[in-house]
This record gives sequence, structure tokens and C-alpha cells, in this order.
Amino acid sequence: MTVIVDYDAGNLRSVQRACAEVGVRARITNDAERVRAAERIIFPGVGAAGSAMRSLRGRDLDAALTEAVAGGTPVLGICLGLQISLERSEENDQATLGIIPGEVRRFALSDPALKVPHMGWNEVRVVREHPLLEGIAPGDEFYFVHAYYPVPRHDGVVCAVADYEGDFCCALGSANYFATQFHPEKSGRVGLRLLERFARWDGHA
Repeated sequence: MTVIVDYDAGNLRSVQRACAEVGVRARITNDAERVRAAERIIFPGVGAAGSAMRSLRGRDLDAALTEAVAGGTPVLGICLGLQISLERSEENDQATLGIIPGEVRRFALSDPALKVPHMGWNEVRVVREHPLLEGIAPGDEFYFVHAYYPVPRHDGVVCAVADYEGDFCCALGSANYFATQFHPEKSGRVGLRLLERFARWDGHA
């Protein structure tokens, strides 16, 4: 069973509907034991790092997620799910899960024409091959909405970048953990294909 982690961070039904569209039965749960027992885990989210971490800790979901990753379960993080998978976020000066070494920073832009949050469609460029990014071509765009972006400590985990007054990491992967700053569930056919690939992924890059 694929589970979608519910920690009061929004957009769960849209992820579930996108999974159903590609034939994946996914259950929304806030039960840490169901997360631990899952065959695959989707860890989405929108909102603030501080409240997200409080919700995760209050339900033992922080431990369930880190244990699942350590145990080899394929996990897909999305947007806030990616951000709080690193060690610390500038948002709320918050210590986060530490699955991936690095931090999350707020966009600090000099061009007044560029707004924060970064919102809308943007090209994603693959910089390191990964099974979940197969078939993404130059010019393919995904949907973004975020004011913060991930800065992994090690460049080797960066799988794709996007440009917003300079390149930033928008997809990263390490072993059985993969995460995107963009929203596959809101990105049309190209996003659905990524979810299809996740449903078949064995957790090996």
C-alpha cells in the first residue's frame, strides 16, 4: 500500500486524486504505524516549517518517516515535504528531519520583477539521472509555489534545477529517498508520469 502522510499541511486530496489517475491506490493517514508499514510513502505539504514539525512530532510521524527511509522504503517528498527533510529551515529558524544534509533558505532576489513566492510554471533541467526523472526533456515545465528553496550540503544529491534569478535545486535524491520542490500532482501529464514512475520504483537510483 502507498500512503500519503497527513500532518495538517494541505493538498493531500489533490495528491491522492493524481495517484488515482495513474492507477495508484493511495491511503491518506496520520497514523505513524501505518507509515512504518507502508510499501511506499508520499510526503507532500504546503505551509510553514515550524507548524509542520510540531504536527509531525506530536504524532510520532517524524520518527516513522526517518525510520522508513533508513529501512529502505521508497519515499517521495513534495514541496514542504522536501524542505523539512533537510536539517534546518530559515523559515521559523526551525530544526527539521535531517534525512538529507543541508538547509532551506528564503529567496532573496534583486530583480523587482521577480516576486516571492515563486509561483507558476518553470522549466526543470535534469542534472543527474534518476529513475523518477526518466523522459523529462528540455523545455518540460512543472508547477511551483514556494518562498523557500533547498540547499543540500552535497551537490551529489541534486537531481534537477530550475532558474529563478539563478539556478536552485528543485529535485534531489539519495538512495530510496527522492523529493521535488515542484508539485507533480499539479503539473499535468509530465507530473503524472513522475508519479507513475514512483509507483514502480524499487528505491534504487
